[in-house]
Amino acid sequence: MNTMEGAKKIERQERETLEIVLKEILEEQQRTSKINADQVTTIGELTIMVSSFNERLENLKIIPPPVSTKPLDEIIKKVISDIQLTVNNQPKIINRKFQILLFPERDAKLFYKIVFGRWLLWLTIIVFSNNLYKWSIHWNDNQKVMKQQQLETNRIKKSWNYLYFQKGKTIRKIMDSAYNKSKEQ
Repeated sequence: MNTMEGAKKIERQERETLEIVLKEILEEQQRTSKINADQVTTIGELTIMVSSFNERLENLKIIPPPVSTKPLDEIIKKVISDIQLTVNNQPKIINRKFQILLFPERDAKLFYKIVFGRWLLWLTIIVFSNNLYKWSIHWNDNQKVMKQQQLETNRIKKSWNYLYFQKGKTIRKIMDSAYNKSKEQ
């Protein structure tokens, strides 16, 4: 009788837990549906605004005023001729150049051999090392998780065996029925 009441209590607790979880999932889905509906209405409103803006742009007619550029052309020509005269009359200045060349002026084949030979090799080595590092970290994390699961499984087995061999026949019968039910599932 005592074990039956305990089993019913556990069943009732599991049912209550499932109901709470289902209610939370339903509430989350309702919130998501509301967000989706809000997004659809906002997109609809934006589409209407864009189409009305496009219609206004199509209906807008700009008529440029007639412009006479002859006086402006004459002024520009005069200024250009003045600038040329002042430049030509100035003494010539010798400029020393300091350059950093990214690409050689000569021996392009040697340059491409260096770039695509050595640099590409180093780039592939770096990418491979990076991926190897990521894989090793992932593998290490998986090993840790497997060890934790194995420790948990061993702890459960030990507690099962302790209960099975230390308690009376009624507990053994209940545990045997639970074990058989777990095999069926």
